[in-house]
Amino acid sequence: MSIYDVAVIGSGPGGYVAAIRCAQLGMKTAIIEKYSTLGGTCLNVGCIPSKALLDSSHHYEHAIKHFADHGIEIPGDVKINLEKMIARKQTVVDQTCDGVSFLMKKNKIDVFEGVGSFKDATHINITKATGDIEIIEAKNTIIATGSKPSGLPFIKIDKKRVISSTEALQLKEVPKHLVIIGGGVIGLELGQVYRRLGAEVSVIEYMDRIICGMDKSLSRELQKAMKKQGVKFYTSHTVTAVKATAKQVTVTADDKKGNPVEFKGDYCLAAVGRRPYTDGLNAEAAGVKLTDKGRVDVNDHLQTSVSNIYAIGDVIEGTMLAHKAEEEGVFVAETLAGQKPHIDYNLIPGVVYTWPEVAAVGKTEEELKEAGVAYKSGQFPFRALGRSRASADLDGFVKILADEKTDEILGVHMIGARCADLIAEAVIAMEYRASAEDISRMSHAHPTFTEAIKEAALAATANRPLHM
Repeated sequence: MSIYDVAVIGSGPGGYVAAIRCAQLGMKTAIIEKYSTLGGTCLNVGCIPSKALLDSSHHYEHAIKHFADHGIEIPGDVKINLEKMIARKQTVVDQTCDGVSFLMKKNKIDVFEGVGSFKDATHINITKATGDIEIIEAKNTIIATGSKPSGLPFIKIDKKRVISSTEALQLKEVPKHLVIIGGGVIGLELGQVYRRLGAEVSVIEYMDRIICGMDKSLSRELQKAMKKQGVKFYTSHTVTAVKATAKQVTVTADDKKGNPVEFKGDYCLAAVGRRPYTDGLNAEAAGVKLTDKGRVDVNDHLQTSVSNIYAIGDVIEGTMLAHKAEEEGVFVAETLAGQKPHIDYNLIPGVVYTWPEVAAVGKTEEELKEAGVAYKSGQFPFRALGRSRASADLDGFVKILADEKTDEILGVHMIGARCADLIAEAVIAMEYRASAEDISRMSHAHPTFTEAIKEAALAATANRPLHM
């Protein structure tokens, strides 16, 4: 029987990063993955493939709508080869997953393929596809089993007409009408992909706005931008039934007044969130407690009810983000090594990879108001930037919220071109507890999109943006 200092169950971003950091710190490490490829949901059927399709569809949209404005003329019609687009997406996924396999070899981490389940607190059964079981011993274990798409009781995902995000990443045709249940990140990103490719897209959202976990101003601006792109939104609608035939799906919902309405499409994407995945883990055999919502219960050190077993990522409380899981993986590895790492969950940025992109870190205006915190706000539109005009990316703004007395930055919210990258400046600033004035006095290259951050800081500091 092989004995390890650490065994990691799950090879998503949290799991494989935890394994690498443990190995770097001198621990004999094993990683267990039920599928034949490493990388978990993010690399295989989540973050990476969706971004590949977003980029491909963005190129197509630019070719048919915007190239002529730039003096680029394409003879004949621009056509979609969806099969090739999907194949390119898979190539990106394969290369990324192969990269993780390389990192396992480089760091001398033993990889086991099979379902990992606890025999007891220090022994793990690995059930292979053949049914054979291998047992390893681990002094410490990190649970990183991630999450799966969740649904509604009356929705049967048949993977043909009623689909989850997994199937939406590998359709063989562009839908005529894609009905999306859920106005969160997954639904909006995939909805934008197929809208660009020519599908009619209808988004049905239970709440009164999309991306409801983010600042309201971002919700409004994104909905406005996507409406211009042709996406239809139905907020404050409660889905009551989903029925599918061989060629059609009918979604029934009650509108905000309680009146029933029907949506007919050839595909329905159920994008109502994700649930922690602990199926087959046999946590009770190790004494690991789960919450009533199915999450693994952990303390401030990400330690479960069993002292030598830890949990990270989507399977525990908090936002289901790959980079949050990575930080937690490093945190546990360094804790096991006797170090004293820290994570500030307030500074984990959130991103929506639509175009315009949406990104945020820190407190929203709604949260500050609810907490009774006195704050000031500065906002600057992208359309006032020379760089935005040069690239024709005019939608969006940057908003900075700062403490009214101390000027410390409390939250940064942005929507526009390259915001997924721009948000890192805000995270760094807040990590060092910078003030809005600190950012306003930093030199930002011209012309760049980052100038919007400086201008928003100027607006928050003394209501004196230079270019508006």
